[in-house]
Amino acid sequence: MTRCRPIYLFILCAKGLSALIRKAERRGYLHGISVCSHAPTISHLLFADDCFLFFRADEKEAQVIKNILHTYELASGQAISQPKSEVFFSSVVPSPLKEVITNILGVRVVMGTGKYLGLPSMVGRSKEATFGFIKDRIWHKINSWSSMCLSKADREVMIKSVLQFIPSYIMGVFLLPNKIVDAIEKMINAFWWGHGGNMRRGLHWMSWERLPVHKNFRGMGFKDLTSFNVAMLGKQGWRFQTDSNSLVCRLFKAPLG
Repeated sequence: MTRCRPIYLFILCAKGLSALIRKAERRGYLHGISVCSHAPTISHLLFADDCFLFFRADEKEAQVIKNILHTYELASGQAISQPKSEVFFSSVVPSPLKEVITNILGVRVVMGTGKYLGLPSMVGRSKEATFGFIKDRIWHKINSWSSMCLSKADREVMIKSVLQFIPSYIMGVFLLPNKIVDAIEKMINAFWWGHGGNMRRGLHWMSWERLPVHKNFRGMGFKDLTSFNVAMLGKQGWRFQTDSNSLVCRLFKAPLG
């Protein structure tokens, strides 16, 4: 029972913070965001020990948020880490108002280009630029093996257990652009056919289209990343079909009119 107390305490604190925010919403002191007129309004999201707060870019609402967080600190004994806290504004918010809200909350402004839980927090128009870090991670991993003299068996294990595992987590949430997938497959292909421990281009005895085929059919059993990406996203589609009451399902299915 003693091991469950910290978790139980955290749940109570999170519910207390959520109750304070909802109370301010009911009184009209706070207004969350909504993707369209019929979508549910979101004022806060809780992830483990992190919290996302959504409110209008208004000096009064910023002060309400600050008071709620101060009340939460006094009640729970937990302190908000302001150096680790960030605020993101939409492009229509004027700079003077941004500065006022930032000073009230005591946090720094970010452009929304970072990552949270290994995923990009904002996806802009150029998906290739957003997901370019995947190629960089795979290239750095391959480059770190350049000094090793790897056999074909070693390369097969490295490809299946490391290189093709790197984008799998992101593929469960996003559909990667074809150019990113093609670049990843080219790097893996070059690594597979490379000579010894270097990355010199070797003789390709088989096209890449044959390598993802199962070994029973004279392939190598590598993943077809495009098909794998679609399969991973299919899990999200299954959730939409089976759990219509979830928040993400209600957001995606909200009518635009």
